[in-house]
Amino acid sequence: MSILLSILVLVLAVSLLVVWIRWRRAAQADYIRSYMFPPGLLERLHKQRPDLALKDQQLVARALRQFFLVYLKSGFKHISMPSQVVDDLWHEFILYTKNYEQFCTKAFGRYMHHTPAAVLGASQRSNEGLRRTWWFACLEENINPRRATRLPLLFALDAKWNIADGFRYEPNCSALRSNGDGTVYCGGDFYGAGSSDTSYDFGDGQHTGGSSIDSNGGSDSGGDSSGCSGGCGGGCGGGGD
Repeated sequence: MSILLSILVLVLAVSLLVVWIRWRRAAQADYIRSYMFPPGLLERLHKQRPDLALKDQQLVARALRQFFLVYLKSGFKHISMPSQVVDDLWHEFILYTKNYEQFCTKAFGRYMHHTPAAVLGASQRSNEGLRRTWWFACLEENINPRRATRLPLLFALDAKWNIADGFRYEPNCSALRSNGDGTVYCGGDFYGAGSSDTSYDFGDGQHTGGSSIDSNGGSDSGGDSSGCSGGCGGGCGGGGD
């Protein structure tokens, strides 16, 4: 009888733990979605990108929140930043040291680190950072990440405003590539077989970019060995266990 009671107590404890974890993640997601960035942050972005109107700056802030949601929903695995203009805002936010630390503590229970931009090549782990960002950004907007017909916000902004040093993505690049445009990065490159992560199907396309950091805070990036023309994506990465 005591063994059966012990099993029931264990099952109850595990169930309560699962419920608590789900509640905490939901609360963290709500915090990220409703977070008000510190005063003056968008003005700092405007100094870097003077062509962006206030409504455009607010859209960048929304995309940064989406990036933070990706990190949360990935279980704090390494992810990569697909947008240069959103990365600009992330850089500026980090400079508000106290605000950023408080945000990370409430949103993640840990500090989300950042690494400089790097072009990636054939490294499977490095490439997974951008694919993981694609996967969860798509799910956040109810887009099928394997058969996307539109881009999630985080992947769309650089092209929307023709950011000079930004990155251009398309849901389907077959027509563009047939015309020899090798500078476009495609949603179709982010899914398929070959990922070492068994939980999600991130694909094995080579037109990916960004950098990420491992559990020790070190950079996990590689040189351009994939043979892409015009570079193979870019941006910054963060997080990771």
